[in-house]
Amino acid sequence: MAVIARRLGLTVALVERGRHPRFTIGESSTPLANLLLETLSDRYGLDWLRPLSKWGTWQATYPEIGCGLKRGFSFFHQSLGKPWTSRTHRENQLLVAASPTDAIADTHWHRPEFDLFLQRQAVAAGADYTDETDIDSITRDNDGWELSGRRPGGTFRCRARWIVDASGPRGFLHRQLGLDEAGYNGFPDTAGLWTHFTGVRRWESLHPCFEAAPFPPDDAALHHLLDGGWMWVLRFNNGITSAGFALAGNEAQKLRTEGPETAWTRLMDGLPSVAEQFSGAEPIRPLTLQPRLAFRTRNCVGPGWIQLPMAAGFIDPLFSAGFILSLLGIERLGRWIEGGEDPSDLAAYETETLGDLDATADLIAAAYRVIDDPEAFQAVTMLYFAAASFGETARRLGHPELAPGFLLRGHRRFGPAARACLLSAGRAPAASLAAQVAAAIDAVNVAGLCDPSKRGWYPAAAADLFANAAKLGASPAEITGMLRRTGFDL
Repeated sequence: MAVIARRLGLTVALVERGRHPRFTIGESSTPLANLLLETLSDRYGLDWLRPLSKWGTWQATYPEIGCGLKRGFSFFHQSLGKPWTSRTHRENQLLVAASPTDAIADTHWHRPEFDLFLQRQAVAAGADYTDETDIDSITRDNDGWELSGRRPGGTFRCRARWIVDASGPRGFLHRQLGLDEAGYNGFPDTAGLWTHFTGVRRWESLHPCFEAAPFPPDDAALHHLLDGGWMWVLRFNNGITSAGFALAGNEAQKLRTEGPETAWTRLMDGLPSVAEQFSGAEPIRPLTLQPRLAFRTRNCVGPGWIQLPMAAGFIDPLFSAGFILSLLGIERLGRWIEGGEDPSDLAAYETETLGDLDATADLIAAAYRVIDDPEAFQAVTMLYFAAASFGETARRLGHPELAPGFLLRGHRRFGPAARACLLSAGRAPAASLAAQVAAAIDAVNVAGLCDPSKRGWYPAAAADLFANAAKLGASPAEITGMLRRTGFDL
C-alpha cells in the first residue's frame, strides 16, 4: 500500500512497531491472489512484484527469498486415536489442483524474508520508514492527524492527512479509537496454536498411495481435519515448515486452559499418523497461542482513517483467503487515491471490505459445522473452489463483471444458491447437501468439480475450461489465448 501510494504521488510515512525480519504467519497464496499481484504490478509499474506471482518466476528471480511450492489444496480426514489409511474410493481425502505444473504454481511466502523484501521496496519507492516505534497518542484537527510516540534514542512525531491501518486484527486504530467489534453471525469460538519447524516428514513418504495423484500432497496447503478443528502444514524450500492448529468450541477452550506445549502434546497423542509426520520435527521458536482468532470491526473507515482488510477483520486460515482479501483492499484503495481521495467514496470500500469478510466467515463457519463428516465437508469446499476458479478465469478473460464480489457473493444465480447451501451444512444429510451443492455450482463450475468419477482428486485440466466456456461467455479461441498468457501447457 505504501509503494502504491508513493507511485501515485503521495508522501508516505510507514511506521512499524517491530523490526524486520520478524516471525509472522499468513503464508499461503492462491491463483486469485497471484492474479491480483499481476494486476497491481501492471497498473502501477511494479516490475519487481510480478515475478512473485508464480513459483517458477519467483525461483528464477528471487531464489534468496524463502518460498514454498503450492500446487493446490490437500485435505486428509483424521480419526481420533486411529492411524490414517487411504480408503478404496478416497472418501477421507481431497486433492484440488490449482495449476498443472510447478512453473505456474502458487506459493507459500516465508514471511520474515518476504516482508523484509516488501519493506525495502517501500523505502526504495520513497516511503519515510520508521521501525521499533510505539505510538502513544493520536489527535485530530482540521488539518489531519498528529501522531506522537517513542523509539530507541528519541521521540516520534508525524502529521498526516490519512492514517491507513495495516496492523492486523484488534490492532492500532481498534485500540486507539476504541472501535466497536461486531463479530460474525453464527461463527464458532476459535483459537489457534502454531510455530515453524524443521525436520517435518513428507506425508506421501509415509503413505505411498499418491503416485497417480494430480500433485504431491505436500506441495500444497496440506490440511489435517479432525473433530473440532484442523491443522495446516505448509512447507518452504529453506527447510522450514509452518504448522499449526485452528480449533473450535470445546477444543478451543481446552487449548486456552492447557497452554501451548501441553495442548500440542495432547493433539499429537490423539493423531498417530500426524504424530509420525512430526516425529523428527524440531520447533525453531516457541509455540504461539492465539486465544481468539475471529474478529470483525463494525466500521473500517472514518474521518481521516482507513483499515486494510486484515485490520478490519480476520476469520480463519482455512481456504487461504487472507492474501486475497488484503490485495482486494489494496486494489480498491489504489483506485480511490487515483480518483482524488474523496471521503464519500470510502463508503463503497467499507461495504465491499466488510461484505467480503462476512461471506468468507459464512463459508468457513459452515465448513466447521461439518468438518468431521468427509462427504459434507467436501461438498462445502466445492462452493469455494467453484467460486474461486470461476472468479479467476473471468478476471483473466477481461470480464470481472461476471464475478461480482469475493466468492461470487453478488452473482445473480450462484450467490443465493450458495448461501442456501451454507445454511444447510450441518443440518441436512451429507448426501442431500452434496446434491444441493452440485446444483448450486452448475452455473459457475468451470473446473469439473462435484464429479464422483474423480474420487476426490481434481487436476487442473484445460479440457474442463473448454467444456464450460459458454458459462463464461467465451469462445474456444479466447480460452486458448487466456491459457497461453498464463503459461498453461496446452
